[in-house]
Amino acid sequence: MASKAAIAGAVIAIIIIAAAAAYVASRGGAPAATSPAAATGAATTTAAATSPAATSSASASPAATSSPSPTKPGTFVAKIEGIQGNIIPIGGLLPLTGDLSSYGINSKAALELAQKDINAFLQKAGLPYRVKIYIEDTQTKPTVCLQKLQALAAKGIKVFVGPMTSAEVKQIMNYANENHLVIISPSSTAPSLAIPNDYIFRFCPTDNIQGPVIAKMAKYFGKKVLIIMWRGDAWGDGLHNAVKKAAQKLGIIVIDGPRYDPNAKEFSNEVAELAQKVQQAIQKYGADKVAVDFIGFNEVVQVMDTASQYPVLSKVMWFGSDGTALLSELLKDPTAAEFAAKVHFLNPIFAATKSQKYDRIVAELKKMLGRTPDTYALASYDAAWVAALSILITGKYDGTAIKNILPDVAYNYFGATGWIVLNKAGDRAFADYNIYAVVKEGGKYAWKLAGVYHYSSDTFTWYINFAK
Repeated sequence: MASKAAIAGAVIAIIIIAAAAAYVASRGGAPAATSPAAATGAATTTAAATSPAATSSASASPAATSSPSPTKPGTFVAKIEGIQGNIIPIGGLLPLTGDLSSYGINSKAALELAQKDINAFLQKAGLPYRVKIYIEDTQTKPTVCLQKLQALAAKGIKVFVGPMTSAEVKQIMNYANENHLVIISPSSTAPSLAIPNDYIFRFCPTDNIQGPVIAKMAKYFGKKVLIIMWRGDAWGDGLHNAVKKAAQKLGIIVIDGPRYDPNAKEFSNEVAELAQKVQQAIQKYGADKVAVDFIGFNEVVQVMDTASQYPVLSKVMWFGSDGTALLSELLKDPTAAEFAAKVHFLNPIFAATKSQKYDRIVAELKKMLGRTPDTYALASYDAAWVAALSILITGKYDGTAIKNILPDVAYNYFGATGWIVLNKAGDRAFADYNIYAVVKEGGKYAWKLAGVYHYSSDTFTWYINFAK
């Protein structure tokens, strides 16, 4: 016969999930899904050959934070083992400075909003607990990321949202696994980090999906040659390999351009090499059959500033990736923005499922940021919710317990990004991709949704007419 404790735990879990569902519905979270493809005049084509107040410092110990007032007498609340007081601490490892800073700032706002929403839910549910998110700046540097993780772990934090880059995840994964620390990255996509039964979860698809999307775009636009310039780290190498494999499978000739140092600040030699290889390809195949794929972060601004000095580089189409999609720094540089618009710089990033919840979260983040948040910010929001619900359901602030239940909680949670289905490696199993381009409107440059790649049908829908 089941013990009373086990029965009570099961009942509490059911109550928490039901309360969460009711709260989400009350906040406009019903998955009344819509699709960008429903936009008037959109043309669908086949893809391949067809187609806080979160805390920004870990200086204060989570245990030292004041607890909320207890619930009224007679309210039955399960005790969460492993926390001091009533505060549930979650760590945030975000690149607030460095090469991915604009993405980190977006995710910081998302975690601040998640903390507010989760605590409103806990209060409405009559639970005495409150979530507090302790955010640290990783500076987009793997070694700094490890140091910040160790500092937060020393204060007793066992579950983290972030880091955002694959190089950072690679740096911390051994420490996280050895110390049973749960890591939920909203944006690490390197296929080499897809390891079953570890403590690393990724709420985004790997580049085994994004790579073929980029290759299929090249195929769709009739390119016979793809020249790749890429960032030499775990993420850049992984996406380069995925793009190259998929493009060659589609019959596209892939030429390796410069692989550059992630710490580089100047790219004159690399861009000169790229220009030479583009010129050679144009002479053999024609400019309309050649394209460049740039795989990097905000250093794209310096690269395009330099590329604008080579007329041959503006004769061909450029593709990007999730590392440059919606990058605010690109719009702030007139030369780089002009070049990006001229070469129809197309950047895929995994797409959230449209819903009332999506609309609400995006609208609130726009108010906070003054710009459209990227999908990884929405994934950060979802990561905080899934982490908190996993702790509440298990009744334990324990890395192993959280790790074991987290995939099931994610599966039964409909978030700002939609339904979160994780594969055996703990990574998002599938997704559509939004494709963004820089365009000039009213004398200003802006990111616009140029198209969508539909995973289930392997097709593109385009909203901006780029000539093939």
